[in-house]
Amino acid sequence: MSRFHIFLLFMMTFIREGLGYNEGSGITVHSYNEFVPEEEEGYTPRLDYRNPTWCHNLRLANGDVTCHSPLGGNFRSTLGTRCEMTCDRGYKLLGRTSVQCMPNRRWSGIGHCRQVRCSVLQLILHGTYHCTQGYMVDSRCDYICDLGYRIEGYQSRICLDGGSWSGAEPLCADHDPPKIKCPLSRVKVADPGKLTARVSWDPPVATDAADKTVDISLIGQSPDTNFKEGISVIRYTAHDQARNRAACKFIVRVEVRRCPVLKPSVHGHLTCDSDGNNYGAVCEYHCDSGYERSGTASRTCQFDRSWTQEPAQCVPMEFKTDMNTASGLLDQFYGKRRLLIVSAPNTAHPDYKLQNFMVQNAECGLDLRQVTVLELLGSPPREVGRIKERHLDTDVIEGLRQAFRISRSFFSMLLIDKDGLDHERFITPTTSDEIYSYIDNNLLEEEERKQLDLHRDYCD
Repeated sequence: MSRFHIFLLFMMTFIREGLGYNEGSGITVHSYNEFVPEEEEGYTPRLDYRNPTWCHNLRLANGDVTCHSPLGGNFRSTLGTRCEMTCDRGYKLLGRTSVQCMPNRRWSGIGHCRQVRCSVLQLILHGTYHCTQGYMVDSRCDYICDLGYRIEGYQSRICLDGGSWSGAEPLCADHDPPKIKCPLSRVKVADPGKLTARVSWDPPVATDAADKTVDISLIGQSPDTNFKEGISVIRYTAHDQARNRAACKFIVRVEVRRCPVLKPSVHGHLTCDSDGNNYGAVCEYHCDSGYERSGTASRTCQFDRSWTQEPAQCVPMEFKTDMNTASGLLDQFYGKRRLLIVSAPNTAHPDYKLQNFMVQNAECGLDLRQVTVLELLGSPPREVGRIKERHLDTDVIEGLRQAFRISRSFFSMLLIDKDGLDHERFITPTTSDEIYSYIDNNLLEEEERKQLDLHRDYCD
């Protein structure tokens, strides 16, 4: 071997050791490709450390190359130059991160910057997203929910430099309640003769931006049914599939138009249908026995809250006094009126005067108790029998005295009930209160007591 070859081998060994290529040198190379081009067989380059372009100028697309040459910072490709390769943001280096200019005029490795892309985001249920730069680094994807849904979680995600997305996948949840509108409140007047009114309405329609189907529930009385007098609150609730709730309500008011309450006539009573004084109610006038109706038989409550026609009155029945017999006269009173027969020897008798004064003052109270006063005064041929100012036939007077054994010789007073029976005799003048008390406790029927209590203040 010549001296030149020995010197060349020595220099190559020295250079490799100086540049850190000895085995076990401890240099770490980060690379996705450990390929190092082999020297061409039989190629022996002529080493020139002063040649500034020993290796070709190193370039890195979408990246940057930083070189350090033994000859100084102005040299980038001399023999022994070491270059560090870095990629721009959004790119990832594939291959060696550091290369060296070799004696064979080649670099010790290669590198490549590949664009970093995040994975395609999955579409979310009931929503979508829009990205500013697709799936490249720093691209921001904003999530948008469908109408009726609200986002829960991250509203946007960013593609990070490492190829992963920030945050986590959000949800589109239905938090918006449905929309429901109730019918307008309404007022209905009860039909004639009724206390209710049939009210109808169209059920409300509910809509929801998220769901096509909305469950509607009614709370209260159903439409097209009879509503009673007063105010009824009707409520509707709507639930969507996410159980979001909405509600509405309205009022149904049924008005029963009423007339003033009718008062029965004295000595009579009323019978009314329906509720007595509501629109369409009919009230009929009835008179107690011994009285007859004067005026209209019935009245009707009208829509304007007034009664038809004028009220009826119950007046004493007109009894005939021109009868020929006592029985004929008494038959007119049977079951209808009571008789109070006052007998005295003459009109000047002191007991008669006193009793006549008290009877006159008690006339209203006796009338309330359905009592008619009949007087038998004097003796034949001047004997007088009368009911108020109407005189009786002499045969009738005699028949009454014989039937009830009434003497002409002294003062007496006889109370005859509705059945024509002699119920009580008074031989001395009797006050009105005593007469009233006896009748009230012994002769009045239950219905008569009610009427008496109702009109007790009538004579005041």
